Amino acid sequence: MLGTWFEIALWKRIMMALVLGLIAGTLWGEGAESIRWVGDLFVRLIRMVVVPLVFVTLVSGIVSMGDPSKLGSLGVKTLALYMGTTFSAIIMGLFLAAVLQPGVGVDLSNAVPGEIQQAIPLSERLMSIVPENPIAALAEGNILAIIFFALLVGISLLTIGDKGKPVADLMDAGMETMLKITHWVMEFAPFGVFALIAWVAGTQGAAALLDVVRLALAVFIGCVAHVVLVHGSIMKFMLKLSPANFFRGARDAMLLAFSTSSSSATLPMSMSVAEENLGIKPVVASTVLPLGATINMDGTALYVGIVTVFAAQAYGLDLTMTDYGIIAGTTTIVSIGTAAVPGASLFLMAAVMEAIGISPEQIAIVIGFILPFDRPLDMLRTSVNVTGDLSVSTAVANWEGEFDREIFDRPLKY
Repeated sequence: MLGTWFEIALWKRIMMALVLGLIAGTLWGEGAESIRWVGDLFVRLIRMVVVPLVFVTLVSGIVSMGDPSKLGSLGVKTLALYMGTTFSAIIMGLFLAAVLQPGVGVDLSNAVPGEIQQAIPLSERLMSIVPENPIAALAEGNILAIIFFALLVGISLLTIGDKGKPVADLMDAGMETMLKITHWVMEFAPFGVFALIAWVAGTQGAAALLDVVRLALAVFIGCVAHVVLVHGSIMKFMLKLSPANFFRGARDAMLLAFSTSSSSATLPMSMSVAEENLGIKPVVASTVLPLGATINMDGTALYVGIVTVFAAQAYGLDLTMTDYGIIAGTTTIVSIGTAAVPGASLFLMAAVMEAIGISPEQIAIVIGFILPFDRPLDMLRTSVNVTGDLSVSTAVANWEGEFDREIFDRPLKY
């Protein structure tokens, strides 16, 4: 029986866990809270491997690159494509919100005001990239700071040549070690996913979405359309690759992102499928994916844009084209400062809403209104975020000659 279990493809086991967790949570109700610890344990195991995995794979990847000048080209292409896909997500969200008008006729009078947390200023976000103490950055899990320090270590190993070989070999061995541990942790995924979904269904329930069906519909359509149209087009027209092969290769990470609502918690799985299913070589996977988990928030940007228009419509504010432009620009900046953890974007909408004249009191009411059903929508947009990370990584790997077409095209285990 154990052998049969491991013969089933991981994505199928995760999908079964999703369905069974939804059923169990719906039937069990509030009692599903008692098994939440299993899901929390799974998330903790993932976060245990994220920091060492990112650090050793990034250093090892840079050393294997052989030429530090390639990092400049890789970085420019990565940032440009991340910003481009994020901006397209915002435009799609604003268009759907304008067409579907989810906020028209919505009564916010019974909403309990929610707590507002100010968005992190961009200057502060940029300053945090340089760690005061690299060890502290590793302990705190500050991914951007870890990336910066790992880049310095990797480049320095390249420049000192043979003297750095012992450390380079250590990092290479460390990468293999962390990938093996990650594989073991991922085998626990179905149980963690079952517990997380059962908890969500039992304590919050998908029925909460009925209170704001048009808003949920706009977010759902936007997420699906963005993934299919934008990232499918990147595969088909920009890279001349099969979109079906891409989505099939990325499905494990997409399902895990949906379950955990955290881009950072999904990072080990994303790095695994990038190399094993999509043919992305470590030098790209170890740099582009951690950066994407931190700054690439396609789903979050789409969601913030829709909720902002929803709020304006609910309060009867007439938005002009200038207002839509302000929303798009502000959302692009805010999305960069969004932490890759569940529900973070919910408290980072203040800057966008304030930019079009919505008062802090009104913003608090909007947040209080959407808070009860934010978790299901958070699951959707996190899956979009992770898909974007893998799409951009595939594109950059192609352009940088760090891509294995045979791995990408080979049939996967069903």
